[in-house]
This record gives sequence, C-alpha cells and structure tokens, in this order.
Amino acid sequence: MRIGLQVPSFTFPGGPEQIGPSFGRVAREADQGGLHSLWVMDHFFQIGAVGPPEEPMLEGYSALAYAAALTERITLGTMVTGVTYRHPGVLVKTVTTLDVLSGGRAWLGIGAAWNDEESRGLGIRFPPTAERFERLEETLRIARRMWEGDESPFEGEHYTLERPLNSPPALRRPHPPILVGGGGEKKTLRFVAKYADACNLFDGDELPRKLEVLREHCEREGRDHTEIEKTSLTFFTGTPSVGAAVDTVGRLAERGIDHVIFSQGTGQDLAGILAEALVQTEKIVPAGR
Repeated sequence: MRIGLQVPSFTFPGGPEQIGPSFGRVAREADQGGLHSLWVMDHFFQIGAVGPPEEPMLEGYSALAYAAALTERITLGTMVTGVTYRHPGVLVKTVTTLDVLSGGRAWLGIGAAWNDEESRGLGIRFPPTAERFERLEETLRIARRMWEGDESPFEGEHYTLERPLNSPPALRRPHPPILVGGGGEKKTLRFVAKYADACNLFDGDELPRKLEVLREHCEREGRDHTEIEKTSLTFFTGTPSVGAAVDTVGRLAERGIDHVIFSQGTGQDLAGILAEALVQTEKIVPAGR
C-alpha cells in the first residue's frame, strides 16, 4: 500500500513569510518518512471546501518545483490540474521539466476543471462542460504523443500543434504517470481506461461502484484494469492519529485502493503521523497493495 499527502492549505502560522519554510518542512518530513507522494491542488484561489478564496494559495507547479529541490524520493503531482488552465503543449513541458529536475518523480494529474470563480477572477476562459471534456481528451492524446517523442503535427478540434517537440525528454519511463481525477462514469472513467495510468476517487459510499464502472470501461478498451493504479483522496473527520490513519488505509485496501492520499486540513500537521502509519500498515497490508 502506498500513502501520500496532499497539502491544500498554505495558511501557516506566521503569515506569508512563513509559507516557504513551513511547506518546505512538510515536504522534507513526508520524504524522509517514506511517504510515496506529495500533492498540491492546482488552483489559484483557495476553494470553498478548505477556506475563503482570499486565503493564501500557491501556484501548483512552482510549489512542486520548490519541494523537488528539498526532497529526494517522494513523487510530486497536482491533485489535479484543470485542463483549461494551461495550453497542453506548455503543460507537458512543465511536467517534463519537473520530472527532469526531480530525477523522474513527477506525475501529470489532470481533470476537466470546475472552478469557474477563479477562472472569471483571473480572466481564464471557462468553456461549457462538454467542451472541457473534449479539451481534456485532446490534452491526454497530446501528452501521450509528446512523451512518446512523436513530433508530427497534431490537429484537433481545439488545439493545433505544428511540432510538439519535447526536449529534454522526461526521465520517468515510459513517461510520467498520468492520473485523471474525478469519478464521472461516462467520460472521466472512460478516459482513465483509455489514456491514464492512475485514477483518483473520493473516499465515500460510491467508491465500490466507481471502481466497478472503471473495470467495465477497461474491458471495453481491452485493457487489464490492474494496470491502473487506484488512488483515493481522504481526510480525517476527527483528530488525526496513527490509529485512524491505519484504519483508513486498511478499509480502503479492502475496497481495492492501491494508494491512499490524505488531505492535510488547515492547522493539521500530518507528515509524521502518516510516516508512522506507513510503518504500521506495512505489517498488515500485503506488499503490492
């Protein structure tokens, strides 16, 4: 079983001047504690589930680059990039750069985007839902092509790339893993089956159904569903503790999850707790789960 940490809040004691040292400490502790992954949200305003939009929010890939320089082993990704935020060619270059500079530790976490408030606030076009999913599929195709080293022109309905050159190439082979976030059963999970290496699903009552739908999409695509890493984003409903973390990991492992990502709430400090939970779960969860 793999355990990861998401940092969605940068409201640390001491104000803006303490954001860098505080986030850096969290990244180092997660790395040294043996956690598999470190994630930040790809948002420009804080989201309502965490706090008001005026709360501090770092740009995701700059934050991950900072974390990469302070760590050695932990993998790094956004949970997840909204497809409308960056041109696909620039996004692939950005993730490739993170992968090269981190020694092959980058993820591409991506989804169809949902936060129209920050898009309007910053002047980013926010297309209708159907178009966002069309753009998501084209972006997934472009990413796969660029990481395969295919420089031939790409012409889609929304994007045209005359020469999708990607030099230097990513270090991770065959490419940085692609994680598609979201549980939409008709499109999102179909895109996971067709293009992705991992999915991310919320920890909730619908999780077993979402995994079954993913399995059905994989069957239609002629793909072994075990090739896809099943990740789940969860959070502590009470006081964080090693015991609660171990229980959560065990429960999600029984449901078929391979990689549990704990979201760190404002004021919480989870890296040490999760490092100890990792030691405990390695005793009870079979290797490879």
